[in-house]
Parts: sequence; structure tokens; C-alpha cells
Amino acid sequence: MTEDSTDLFDDLFARRVVPVLVPMPAPKPYSYAVPEGMAVEPGSIVQVPLGPRQVLGVVWDGIDDGSVDPKKLKAITRAFDCPPLAKDMRTFLDWVATYTVSPPGLVARMALRAPAAFDPEPMIEGLRLTDIRPERMTAARERVIATADNGFTWTRSGLAHAAGTSSSVIDGLTAQGVFETVFMPPPPVVALPDPDYTEHRLEGPQKQAALDLLESVDAGGFSVSLIDGITGSGKTEVYFEAIAATLKAGKQVLILLPEIALTASFLERFQDRFGSKPAEWHSDLAPRTREKVWRQVTEGGVRVVAGARSALFLPFESLGLIIVDEEHDPAYKQEDRVFYNARDMAVVRARIGEFPIVLVSATPSVESRVNGDLGRYNPIHLPTRFGDAALPDLGLVDMRKHPPERGGFLSPVLLRYIGKAVERGEQALLFLNRRGYAPLTLCRVCGHRFQCPDCSSWLVEHRFRGQIQCHHCGYAEKTPESCPECGTLDHLVACGPGVERIAEEVDRHFPDARTIVLSSDLMGVKRLRLELEAIAKGEADIVVGTQLVAKGHNFPMMTFVGIVDADIGLANGDPRAAERTFQLLSQVTGRAGRTGLKSLGLLQTYQPQHPVMQAIVSGDSDAFYEREISEREKALLPPFGRLASIIISADTRADAEGHARGLRQAAPKVSGISILGPAEAPLALIRGRHRFRLLVHGRRNSDMQAFVKTMMANGPKMRGSVSVQLDIDPQSFL
Repeated sequence: MTEDSTDLFDDLFARRVVPVLVPMPAPKPYSYAVPEGMAVEPGSIVQVPLGPRQVLGVVWDGIDDGSVDPKKLKAITRAFDCPPLAKDMRTFLDWVATYTVSPPGLVARMALRAPAAFDPEPMIEGLRLTDIRPERMTAARERVIATADNGFTWTRSGLAHAAGTSSSVIDGLTAQGVFETVFMPPPPVVALPDPDYTEHRLEGPQKQAALDLLESVDAGGFSVSLIDGITGSGKTEVYFEAIAATLKAGKQVLILLPEIALTASFLERFQDRFGSKPAEWHSDLAPRTREKVWRQVTEGGVRVVAGARSALFLPFESLGLIIVDEEHDPAYKQEDRVFYNARDMAVVRARIGEFPIVLVSATPSVESRVNGDLGRYNPIHLPTRFGDAALPDLGLVDMRKHPPERGGFLSPVLLRYIGKAVERGEQALLFLNRRGYAPLTLCRVCGHRFQCPDCSSWLVEHRFRGQIQCHHCGYAEKTPESCPECGTLDHLVACGPGVERIAEEVDRHFPDARTIVLSSDLMGVKRLRLELEAIAKGEADIVVGTQLVAKGHNFPMMTFVGIVDADIGLANGDPRAAERTFQLLSQVTGRAGRTGLKSLGLLQTYQPQHPVMQAIVSGDSDAFYEREISEREKALLPPFGRLASIIISADTRADAEGHARGLRQAAPKVSGISILGPAEAPLALIRGRHRFRLLVHGRRNSDMQAFVKTMMANGPKMRGSVSVQLDIDPQSFL
């Protein structure tokens, strides 16, 4: 703010008029009066009337034009006893809203996801020993008094547990005045981490990498480091040192993980290093736990949070470091309401807060790799596995030369090596990124294909559940016994494999082996964690899994990895198809041999000469990145160009297409920016809504946001069922 605007802002506060940002799709904050006796400041979390409802809001920065008489304004109804959102947090939320062309209220809503936490946590009753002793002493009472005779305050249940007695003994002593009731603060969600809990065990390249990283962290201020290390190279242990340094400096740490709900092994490794687990933040947390974490983060009681992408919007008291693990993972992209990439927004948050950020991956995104090559990021490379464990030998299985048996999907080569691993008492992993039993079911008599009634996609058979299901809208029905088109019985055939069908084939060839299927639609998070723990303990011989198995898990006995269909990710028009296939397959094959056992990875493919396949088996990732970067640069694709995707949907095809054409005609004529479409989206129908898309392409320095905002402002207004979704820097092209 300028000096004049600051004076005006102070004057408005003196007149008791403040801007309040409400978590609604409004383009700007609303003005509210502040009642006498209520104290608020920018960042204060408040409750305000909006129409007939009471909604949450945040007192925001900015200047009211004073056009409305303060006496006519509605008043704030409540100011919560909660730390205000800090200035850098408000700046970050404004930045995200501007960059993603989203209503600022919807962005602020992501920081206010635990409304029950806006009031202080209630104090809890505790017991403290007095000088009074019971008239009659028993052994149980003696144990209780001896346990409590340290001056500390105990909870009733905690004291009973520590003394090895029942709560009724505690109640009896309290009734006689042996204990007095006191109130104490609620317990922390997690214990404070100790940066010196264990000694550092780094060696060779890991030790040097940690020194390089600490140099950037200790320098203070904003910096971006990119840890690029092969699978099993000790990347986690390296960035643990940066976390320890940040904790010693009295700052908080945020660790972003793509699948935090599934990474129990990471939480255990963190506990081994720091003596306690980090606080978790993800959608599967119980509501009460989420509220406690949110409150204790804002007050500084929680020092480290490990969370999914939404954790980026937690209002930390003193954030001093962000770690983005598996920074290449598509799970960091949110494609609902506010479309954003948490990796990129994390870099922005670190820049605004003037603190370091560390990106980590065995297969960095092309964007991060280019930033490292150009010196924008500090590259830290780990070329060898921790403890000198060897990488798996990798090979290709040409399916044209080694086809599977009729009705099967596993080549004789793959089956032979699975059998060898099981015979040695080791584990084999089969990876197929396709859930269910089969992606398509059809009738052999009339050719009828089972399609979702609300989406332009086939229904996937889930034989374990006896259902056919749409993976886009969730529609499901019982697997039919006859064709609904011609009525023929017993002539429905499953086409193609899913993990359930591969597991069935494995059971046929290895009936005595213990087989586990890992897929997100077969079990909840708790069950998945138990299954992953069982695999790590060697309680399974063969694992059949989807991309869940690529999420950084450590399976000590895993010595063979087979990729059932290495070509599956290359068969679409996604400009990132080659990059994603390379990353996914590299991560999956990296599950083998992490503890030093000799290991092997085989990829079944019909395209053995494809650059992705050659890059993986040769281990020459640099050659792949050089080729991919060169292709991106020629086509002016990210990071050398910019993209924005606009999806127009409506209940009828005509409405969606008409609105899309109207937007295209309203596009401004700007040098360096072109617009493609409208065209039907690859998934032209989802949940009964017809979809058309426009793709905006510009040079790297193009003002994409201004172009899109002008087009939206000059284009037709949304009427009826028409909806428009805007995605700056899209990751999905469906």
C-alpha cells in the first residue's frame, strides 16, 4: 500500500467499515460494519450475514470506496478467538486466485476448511496430588499415589493406566480429597519432533547432497532445490537434514506427499529420525482430528505437517520450509472448483514467505528439469542407491515374439521369472494401471457393448464385487447374465485385462502362492495400509497392483517386477504421455532390489523401439529428458509455452457447443496466442453433461490470464445448464 492508501485504510477501520472475503464465488470482498466493542484486523476470521444465512469470512486487505453509508451496512455478527491469517498467507491466496482466474472467495475457502477449530480448544480436566491421604490404604491406592507423586497433572484415564489400576480407584481417591481437579490445555495432536533424536547415517553421495541442501537452507531467504535421485538413493534421508535444521531454527515444516493416506512407511521413517510422527492432513482424517491439526498449526503447536495438496492452504504460524516429495506426481493437480498445481503453488508460497522449498523426485517433471538446467533451481543429484544397493536389471519382452497363451496376458518369459522369484522365497510384483477385471464387456452374438448411460465410457467389470461400473461418474449395476440387446445367455465376454483378471491368471499358474491385489477400489485406506505392511513383512509372494504400488513404498523382499502392459500410457494424444509413462514405469521398476538383493524388471511391450522403452532399459534418463525437452521446445509446449484449457458443459450438446462457439468468437486478437476448437472433449459425456473444449496456446511470456478473462467477459453469459471450467496449465486433456 502507498502512504495515502494506508491512511485511508486506517480511516475506514476507524469508521468501523471493513472488507470481508466470504468463501463464495464472489469477485471481491463485501463491506461490513464492525459493531462497537468488537476488535478485528486484516486476517481476522469472522461470521457475517449473507442474505438469509450466516457465513464465515476473513477480514481482507483493500480499500472500500465508501459509496455505501456505513449505517446501512450489515454488521459482523461474530469475531472468532483465532489467530488471524498472516499477511503473507493473504497475499498467497490473492496470488492463487489471480493466477488460476478463480473467485478469491473460493480460494480463501481452502484455508478455512475446519470451522469448528476457529474457537479455542476447551480445557480438559486433570488431577493433581494434594497433601491429603486416604483413611484406608490399599496396594492399588499406593501405586496411584506413588505414580502421581511427581508434581505433574494427570488425566483420570492416563493415571489409571500408568498405575495399572481401574478408574474407580482414582474416583475414590478424588472423593476423599487426595486429588484436586485442575484444568489444563488439550494434548497436542503429535509430540514435538526432536531434530537430534537419532544420529545422521548418511554416507558418500548422500552426505554431500545433504551438505549442498543445507547450504541453501541455511543461507535463508527464498530458494528452490531439486533433489533428483534414482529410486532408493536416500532422497528422504537427505531432506530430513533440511527439516532438522529448520526445526532447530524454530520454524515449521510442510511436507507434501501425493498419497499421504497410503504412506504409513514414510510416517514410520520420520518417527525413527525425529522421535515422533508428523501431523497428518488429508481427506480421510476424522473431522475432530482435522480441527485439532488446523488449530494447532495456526498456533504453532504442530511443528511438522505431512499432507496431501490441500495442506498447502493451512495457515501456519511460522512456516520455514516446504518439501514436495514425488514432485512429478499428477496427484498434485486439483481439478475441481479451483484448478491448481500444488507443486507450482508451493514454490509461490515459499517465494512470498521468503523461505526455501525442496522438490524431490527420481523422475522429475520436464518443467522442473528445465528449471534445474537453467539455474533457476539448485540441482542436487544422487546417482547411486543408498548402501550401494544395485539397481534392478531391466529388459523388454517383445510381445510379438513371446505372446501369452490363448486367453492370457502374461508372456511365458514373465511367468518363468515370477516362478523363480517365488521359488527363492522372494516377492514378485505385477503392475497394470487398470482397475477392475476387464475394461470392456460385450456380447459375442450381437456385439452389444456395455456403456455408462451418463458418460461416453465403457463400464468396467469388477468381478470381485459382481458389478460393472463407470470409473468417471460411479454408476454401477450388477453384472448381467444375459445381453440386454439380444437376450442371449452365457455369451458375454470380458475384453482386455484389469488387475483382477491378472490376479486370476496368476492364481491359475501359481495356485500355492500368496497373492495380493492392490487397487484403490477394492479397499479403504486402513485396509490398504495393512496390506502394504503385510507385503513389507514378506507375507505375500506375488503382488498385483495399479499405480498405488509406485508411490515410494519399500518392499525389502521384492526382487522381480513385471510390467504387464508398458504401452498403455502411450496410446492417447496427451502431450505429456511419454513423460508420464517414463515416470510411472521407472517408479514401478524401482520397487525391486532396494535392500541389495539381485533384482530384475521386465516390461511387456509391442513397441520395444519406442524412446520411452529404450530410455528405461538403458538407464539413460538424460537421453530421454534431452529428447523430450527438445520436442517440447520445438512445439512451444510447457515450459517453453503456455496452455489454458476451457471445458464447456451443458445438459444438451447444442447448448454446450453453442456456448463454446460464442466464447471462441469473443476471443481477443493477441499476437503470440492462438485458440484451438471448439471440439468435443475426448470424454464427450460425463454424468449426463455434454462437453466441448477450447485449448488456448501461447508463448511463455504470454499474459494467458488477461486473454482468458477478456474472452470470458466478452463472450456469452452462462445461462440455463451451461457451465464453464477454466484450467490454467492443464495436466489432463480429457
